Amino acid sequence: MFATIVRQTRPPSPLAGRLATQSLLFALGEGTFMTGSAVFFTQLVGLSAAQVGLGLTIAGVASFLAAWPAGRLVDRFGPKRCWAVSATGQAALFTLWPFIDSFAGYVAMAVAMEVVGSLGGAAHQAYTIDVLPADERVTSRAYMYSALNVGFTLGSLLGGIALAFDSNTVLHGLPWFTSLAFLVNGVAILRLPNASHDNRTAEDRKVKVPGPGPMRNVGWMVSTFFVGVLWTNQVLLNIVIPLWLVQETDAPRVLLAFLFGTNTVMCIFLPMAAARGVKDVTTALRALRLSAAFFVGSCLITAYTHDTVGWVTISLVWLGHVTVTGAELYLSAASWSFEAELMDPRRRGEYSGAAGLSGTLGKVWAPAVYTFLAMTWGTAGWLVIAGIIVAATLGLHRSARWAQDFLHRHVPAEELARASSGTPPEPATPVPAPSVIEEPPLQPTTGGTGPTSSPSGT
Repeated sequence: MFATIVRQTRPPSPLAGRLATQSLLFALGEGTFMTGSAVFFTQLVGLSAAQVGLGLTIAGVASFLAAWPAGRLVDRFGPKRCWAVSATGQAALFTLWPFIDSFAGYVAMAVAMEVVGSLGGAAHQAYTIDVLPADERVTSRAYMYSALNVGFTLGSLLGGIALAFDSNTVLHGLPWFTSLAFLVNGVAILRLPNASHDNRTAEDRKVKVPGPGPMRNVGWMVSTFFVGVLWTNQVLLNIVIPLWLVQETDAPRVLLAFLFGTNTVMCIFLPMAAARGVKDVTTALRALRLSAAFFVGSCLITAYTHDTVGWVTISLVWLGHVTVTGAELYLSAASWSFEAELMDPRRRGEYSGAAGLSGTLGKVWAPAVYTFLAMTWGTAGWLVIAGIIVAATLGLHRSARWAQDFLHRHVPAEELARASSGTPPEPATPVPAPSVIEEPPLQPTTGGTGPTSSPSGT
């Protein structure tokens, strides 16, 4: 057991260790602020719970709309540069939170931070795929995922300590601490090695990549939609199972703390184990089937607890939470491989941004639908949820192959070979000017991660 723990704490490579540090810094700052954000927004900013929720919804829409343009900016200016701009932009914006005292200011800040967060998310994804050797991509991302969860755990601890002081002065310090963590992160990002797309000259950046983009790659858009559906395991984990425990079982509410603690421990120590052997689309689809099996198992186990009592209920609810965490771990491994194998290597930022659109559509409906199905239909509702996951898994097996076929038709074979081997791409070759007038290139924007940034924005 001790040897296993030691192996989990050792990065696959020095670069993976440096990238894991970025994940930890991001999560430390974000987790600290998020832990106290509800109290901060209601007691210091003076918002109602409804206003907080509405502001987050508006910010989420802004993030959705900014995802694809942000990805195009990443391809234009380079992932490391855009990632650093996002991190330092977030740091600057967090310093403004103590001065916000109205709903309008809160919405403006939340929107600005989500827009910059979209840039950081696309840049981080493109950078890690670009800079990591092909045979280390999945294991390195798994190690970074572990570091991310360590950071969120430490951030939650620090946020909880701040809340324990029951002091508005201490609460005002939360965004300042987060700002400092993000600023350190931004400086550290600049010290990372350049990815291949960061080394392009100004002339290279002006060259339009020939061929269709991700919006015309039906396989990619459908695949990322289905991946979004499968990521609704987080809705089960954080919303549906806790509500089910409280309203439909005789399990004590204190069990919730043990459930989330189990999830945290598993997501720190098991990502690399789940990612072992996942290296291409075929092995990613195998991990996807395991993820779906865990998800369906969680639905069946949790539904059964409606009619159990005592320790049987406690054990089964806990097992349901463990299995849905297994679904999260194997889906993470599969997703990292899909990102590396199904993107056009010449426009990874744009593909990441497009995935933000379709992936959001795949999961945004789930909190309302899953809650209704489980709480209103009971066992039948849980079976419908399981059926949705089985359908998405089967659909993803087909759409992933569509995406592969699209790349083989529209991306030069040598580019795909270089991407699979981890070799940096050659500078783009200018193409003849088209006969129609092109749109002017996108210009960089400013902004940052909002109160609900995702791990992809590390």
